[in-house]
Amino acid sequence: MKNLVSLVKTCGLIMVLLLILQSCGSVRVVSDYDTSVDFSKYHSFAFLKTGIDRAKINDIDKRRIMKNIKSQMLAKGFVVSENPDLLVSIYTKSVENIDVDENYLGYGFGWGGWSPWYWGAGGAFTVSRSTKGVLYIDLIDAEKKELVWQGVGSGYLSSDVERKEELIKEFVTAIMEKYPPNPNNK
Repeated sequence: MKNLVSLVKTCGLIMVLLLILQSCGSVRVVSDYDTSVDFSKYHSFAFLKTGIDRAKINDIDKRRIMKNIKSQMLAKGFVVSENPDLLVSIYTKSVENIDVDENYLGYGFGWGGWSPWYWGAGGAFTVSRSTKGVLYIDLIDAEKKELVWQGVGSGYLSSDVERKEELIKEFVTAIMEKYPPNPNNK
């Protein structure tokens, strides 16, 4: 009986950890679309140069994003065209987070750090920085010049080149999984 209780506790702990890991995915994605549009009519695409030029990231990262979008679109059966059905544009933004934590070292008398008799070493501060990025991928009806679909991915970025390439691919893949929209799959 003791082993069964231990097994149940262990399985419960594993399930909780799996749920936490699953909910902490590195990219969070949402999408929006015009419900009146028939997405099956779109078969070709091109990048909207003015939209790409406005993205506030370096040209290397723009090329990485565009390469991954192109790969995803081709995998969905689209073709690149000079007279496209869809225009692809991107927009990016980032926010730098700075976290400061005090790590109490635990020396001294009394009941924690609030005791009137407290003395000792105090704590050390840890400062960490992280950058959260947001990537918008807009699909625009080329004939009407209207936004018909938008995917947005957000997550933490890296300055390491290899990790950055992986993250960009992960962002684009996760966003493009939402296209074409499936209203029956909410």
